[in-house]
Amino acid sequence: MSNKSETPQKASIIAISGKSGCGNSTVSRLVAERLGRRLVNYTFHSMAEEMNMPFEKLLKMASADTSWDRTLDERQVAMAMEGDCVMGSRLAIWLVRDAALKVYLHASSEVRAERIRKREGGEALEVLASTKRRDAIDRERYLSIYGIDNDRYDFADLLINTERMLPDRIADIIIAALQGCQ
Repeated sequence: MSNKSETPQKASIIAISGKSGCGNSTVSRLVAERLGRRLVNYTFHSMAEEMNMPFEKLLKMASADTSWDRTLDERQVAMAMEGDCVMGSRLAIWLVRDAALKVYLHASSEVRAERIRKREGGEALEVLASTKRRDAIDRERYLSIYGIDNDRYDFADLLINTERMLPDRIADIIIAALQGCQ
């Protein structure tokens, strides 16, 4: 038994962010699996499932009421603070400023749109237009709610262009960077 008082250790969080189609969810999952950490990837999809509501309906509600974004983000951060984890979300690196490692994944809108098209279907030009529209809407939303410009990620510890790398290689780079920080 130790005589000195023990202070609770702060959670070690790896925060991974990126726009839709960058590989954020896949890479976050791989890093969490390889490190044996919990994955926190709570999204509007997760919230809609919990509420037994169509995703599109929740998105429509969220576009009219910013409290949905705040609820989602507060829940993600609370989940991450429960202990060591990998948190993958659009705003993870902004919401967990003291993360052990902040990673931003990026790729051109064309590459991201093609990945989204392969995953979800659709016509290439329509998916590209939709991706660009979503990027603009997300940016405006984050600016209005939090004052966060998600096009400014220069404070991240690690920036990875995911255009020509497979998710496994990206996960390797993140894990090596984490080991270099410890």
